[in-house]
Amino acid sequence: MGQNGDQKKDKFEPLISSETRLPEITFKGIILAIFLAVVLAGANAYLGLFAGMTVSATIPAAVISMAVFSLFKKNNILENNIVQTAASAGEAVAAGVVFTIPALVILGYWSHYDYLQTLMITALGGTIGVLFSVPLRRALVVQAREEIKFPEGIATAEVLKAGHSTEEKGSLATMIIATLAGGFLKICQEAGLKLWAGVFEVGTRVGNSIAYFGTDLSPALLGVGYIVGLNIAVLVFVGGAISWWIAIPIYAAMHGIPAGAHGAVEGATAIWSAQIRYLGVGAMCVGGLWALVQLRNQLLTGVVSGLKALKEEKSGVATERTDKDIPMIWVIVFSILAVIPLFFVYHLVVKSVTVSIIMAVIMLIAGFLFSAVAGYMAGLVGSSNNPISGVTIATILFAALVLLLFLGHGSAAGPAAAILIGAVVCVAAAISGDNLQDLKAGYILGATPWKQEFMLIVGVLASSLVLSPILHLLNIKYGVGVPFHASPSWLAAHPTPLPAPQATLMASVAQGVFHGGLPWTMVTIGGIIAVAIICLDQYLKARGSSFRTPVLAVAVGIYLPFSLSTPILAGGLVAFAAAKMRNKASKNASKDILSRLKEAEGQGDRKGLLFASGLITGEALMGIALAVPITLASVWPFFKGDFMAVFPAPPFGGWPGLIVMLGVVYWLYRVVTKPTRQVLK
Repeated sequence: MGQNGDQKKDKFEPLISSETRLPEITFKGIILAIFLAVVLAGANAYLGLFAGMTVSATIPAAVISMAVFSLFKKNNILENNIVQTAASAGEAVAAGVVFTIPALVILGYWSHYDYLQTLMITALGGTIGVLFSVPLRRALVVQAREEIKFPEGIATAEVLKAGHSTEEKGSLATMIIATLAGGFLKICQEAGLKLWAGVFEVGTRVGNSIAYFGTDLSPALLGVGYIVGLNIAVLVFVGGAISWWIAIPIYAAMHGIPAGAHGAVEGATAIWSAQIRYLGVGAMCVGGLWALVQLRNQLLTGVVSGLKALKEEKSGVATERTDKDIPMIWVIVFSILAVIPLFFVYHLVVKSVTVSIIMAVIMLIAGFLFSAVAGYMAGLVGSSNNPISGVTIATILFAALVLLLFLGHGSAAGPAAAILIGAVVCVAAAISGDNLQDLKAGYILGATPWKQEFMLIVGVLASSLVLSPILHLLNIKYGVGVPFHASPSWLAAHPTPLPAPQATLMASVAQGVFHGGLPWTMVTIGGIIAVAIICLDQYLKARGSSFRTPVLAVAVGIYLPFSLSTPILAGGLVAFAAAKMRNKASKNASKDILSRLKEAEGQGDRKGLLFASGLITGEALMGIALAVPITLASVWPFFKGDFMAVFPAPPFGGWPGLIVMLGVVYWLYRVVTKPTRQVLK
């Protein structure tokens, strides 16, 4: 089967057949992949420290790769897929590092960023994450392909197909227009021109309590909501409603608005950050364990099938190219060997062989389990919305409780030891979620899995080499987070430090276990909420309902800011409204029009998917582009400050952006339903 869109036998058949051989790993591909991995790692490191989030680089890397390779006479879709696979590792590694490693400086354990230790934690954690994704690919991408979407993996595949197909010029135009729109809307926000705020928020005091509503003015999140569909979108929104419409008002009524908060919005955000967010931590802990229970058969089957494939290959039975992973024996052996250098890193902290061995074992087990959870969540809501920090907090919480038994309350080394375990797991989980998105794209396109997995390791190692110097540079120039015991001279030298919100939260959790102050009540209530949601899901399953309530989707909504769940819901509603409109048209259609409506439905779905992918692509590309010059400001004064800003602050807040976003929602609906409307004319 060729790469230009020949007719498939079924929707899961790859674009490139197993028999077809195309160059995937090439010299120019390796060079471009390493360059992009380093650039994306640097840009997202700053973004994560500044805003507490990173921008998924899978689709942007694919678009950049296609643009560069178009200058060469020889290139193909699988070569582009390999480049985006390796390049996107930079963003994932950056997320794992900046969410955890700065906590060691914030705690006061490190006075500066130790290059060798950071490199070892990052490189080994990332490589372990790639290796753990090998059996997870079979479990989550292949066996659960109907249940788990991996929205950005699907979007990446569609972007690559549209860019290479000679029959999809119209579809490519749809994606390009949406990409330009997504990028333009991003640059209009606070990080760019400051024409409007990036979030629309309103709040008011109701007696002693708070009422709040907010929406992120993000076209990318709208696209994600459209791709994942209404069921998951509703659940993420419900999770947000539990936090912001129920828990925060109750907490405010009981304890009042925090001192120093100016207005209801700031008060709600302060309560969420200090207390209610931990409901999501408890829900994710329980939800993660439940996900592992649900996935136990698939995970076991994935490992067994990998060993079976290795045995068959040794006996001369050929494995199809499109199903050939890194050999399972390599996965097992290297994962065990990786524990040895990590053991010595841990020993530097706790000075105990026994405790260091326990830490290494916890890291290995938690790394695999939470890589599975992170991969599952990435499959539900996408890598951009995958709360890796929530998974990491659960890891740090569990590790700290175990270490507490050996090190005792008040231990100076305990918090740092828990952070080190969390750092390795965080990098592994971030890479696992990212890699499974890439492997989903490869599964759709017909790529060779082991080549993607190998190039992921290349991307991990390349980005690992530069992240410690980047952290060191940013720490000297701005300060990364505020150390718990910062001296007056440090505060004077760093008047506006990068807030590093996730790393500060990690440090607070680890410190809280050993020195008190962690809101255990919230963690417990979050776990109880998760149990209730699981029971509801099992009831719906027994009833045969098409609507289900996977607990991690709700836990994501509880943990994340409410504003992120609103555009996701809007995207899901567009998908639902379009489907309802087409179903209504089909019921009233004559037989001769029915077949044309069916064809139009497929065209509409494809147009909608490409439009949604374009919105994600445009915002992600522009988000990274805006982060690069700000990062360069530390060495090039021209970029210092808001050099692009038209206004010192958005003059009308988020109102202009909200109006524009409503227009984009309607635009997406029109794109999806246009083929059907043309048939009905």
